[in-house]
Amino acid sequence: MLPLDGRRIWFVGIGGAGLSAYAYLARAWGAEVAGWDRVSTPYLRQLEGVEVEISPEPVARTGWEVVVSSAYAGSIEGRTRAAFLAELVALRRSIVVAGAHGKTTTSGMIAFALAELDLDPAWLIGGEIPQLGGNAGAGEGWLVVEGDESDRTIERLRPEIAVVTNIELDHHATFASRAELMDLFERWLGEVPQVVRGWELPPLDVTLAVPGEHNRRNAAAAVAALELAGVDRTDAEEAISRFRGAGRRYELVGAAGGVTVVDDYAHHPSEIAATLAAAREGDACRVVVLFQPHLYSRTRHLVAEFGHALSAADAVCVTDVYRAREEAVLGVTGKLVLDALSPTVRAGWAPTVEDAVRIVRSWVRDGDLVLTLGAGDVDRAGRLLLELL
Repeated sequence: MLPLDGRRIWFVGIGGAGLSAYAYLARAWGAEVAGWDRVSTPYLRQLEGVEVEISPEPVARTGWEVVVSSAYAGSIEGRTRAAFLAELVALRRSIVVAGAHGKTTTSGMIAFALAELDLDPAWLIGGEIPQLGGNAGAGEGWLVVEGDESDRTIERLRPEIAVVTNIELDHHATFASRAELMDLFERWLGEVPQVVRGWELPPLDVTLAVPGEHNRRNAAAAVAALELAGVDRTDAEEAISRFRGAGRRYELVGAAGGVTVVDDYAHHPSEIAATLAAAREGDACRVVVLFQPHLYSRTRHLVAEFGHALSAADAVCVTDVYRAREEAVLGVTGKLVLDALSPTVRAGWAPTVEDAVRIVRSWVRDGDLVLTLGAGDVDRAGRLLLELL
């Protein structure tokens, strides 16, 4: 008998990276699943045959268990995604990966290595892992989960192994200080039998298929977790060396006119700095950035840090803020980031992604590398730029 046999579960926000994965695993574990979202998304491709209602406002189905995405919390009644994820984690030997940066890549590395070593993992990851075929899998072995502190979800989870890649204040609407965030993580880790603290580990000294010291640090945390799960270190390192990355994590979009375009989810100054450092490991003539700030709260609190990190590029075009779940804040726009750039950097302002693409097109020349950065809808910029080159 499957663990969720006989359950009927309705997911509000089923098209998101998180709930689409939960729905995939719930169906594989025996539940009947369906759900609602405002728009159709690429994540729904893995839910072929699942009924999805598309409409402007959240809908719940009478007589079904309702699980609500954090994006729609308070707009409709139901269990939180945290409560449902805690249930899934409790049903299997689990490894949960959390932290400010690198958790998608690190959890992807762990799941990929387990799959490469024929250990048949299940996984729930907040981004596409192309080598695994998606962001969710339903094997019979370890369950690998990307955790999230942005809404304190992580507190609810009780895995056998916990990995924290690093701790840095990123969600200013949830935490008043880094000390408050540290307290959350330490309380959580105190409830977990085996713990990996990634910042305590040296970068993995193995040639990887993904660039940058940040990925060598991600790999070190992944190997440590795999060892705790019973995997031989040499086998773990060999498997991870073949990992080619997660979607929107230094992902090659294409090349045209002598210009290479890479897309990355980097939306925090530390992530941007790491991505630019990785770009400098290559042989590009210049590094040109198209950056879309994400969230008004983050932009307001970290504007100086954004300016400093982006100033490692040769040229930067900034769009307006992607609002996501937040209401606009008077006086907070992408222009604040533009004003924080070093005067040595060529700078441009563009209210929309389309405007930014046209500006970057006018700048680039043969041998340049263009990075499209951000957590909003800037992922479409790379393809738009290639069409113009």
